[in-house]
Amino acid sequence: MANESRPCPCDIGDRFDYGGRGQEVQVGHIKAYVCKPPASTDKAVIVIHDIFGWQLPNTRYIADMLTTNGYIAICPDFFVGQEAWKPSNDWASFNDWLKTRDAGKTDKEVDVVLKYLKDQCGVKKIGVIGFCWGGAAVQHLMLKNPHLKTGVSLYGVISRFEDKHSLLHPTFFIFGEKDDIIPLEQVTLLEQKLKQNCKVDYEVKIYPGQTHGFVHRKREDINPQDKPYIEEGRKDMINWLNKYL
Repeated sequence: MANESRPCPCDIGDRFDYGGRGQEVQVGHIKAYVCKPPASTDKAVIVIHDIFGWQLPNTRYIADMLTTNGYIAICPDFFVGQEAWKPSNDWASFNDWLKTRDAGKTDKEVDVVLKYLKDQCGVKKIGVIGFCWGGAAVQHLMLKNPHLKTGVSLYGVISRFEDKHSLLHPTFFIFGEKDDIIPLEQVTLLEQKLKQNCKVDYEVKIYPGQTHGFVHRKREDINPQDKPYIEEGRKDMINWLNKYL
């Protein structure tokens, strides 16, 4: 587990120098980043950010990647105007900060986004992906939201929902072997509980040598040894979405 002075479940990793191809829009009571493919489609993916918020270039990079694979991608501000975590913040205040940003209380925002996608974009099939804090939110949504078809949880903090495993929809779980905040024994236990309780398709995959945040926080051009696993994680994510959407 993380040490007490740095209780954050997200390594900072590399902040991409990336501007984004989409646009920011108002969706009900929240703002969102939306990117659409050139050809019309009735499929969309909701992207749930990590603790660094909806404007993080890394997350928009992944959203745009989904768009190049034929999906409408939308990354809403699930903190609803509250400040995202900053690397310069005092880690001692992290738990208090987190109390007002519960990954298990994203339903109101998701409902607004679903309505927007259906009414404004003509979408019929919707999946969800999320990173760390957002990965935990994905697990929450896969347990209860009937309107989503599938989900990909990338290094979602298992301890947030460790006693709930009756998923409604096919879910893919991505973890790094060397993740300091999500020990492998937690991942093993998750697999055991899913095997006992889950009646839909799921997969739990551990990527060798990878740390927390590797799919969206590591740049393959400056981490050559990680490049195959970064690319594999992204490809696996797309393949899972393609299979169920």
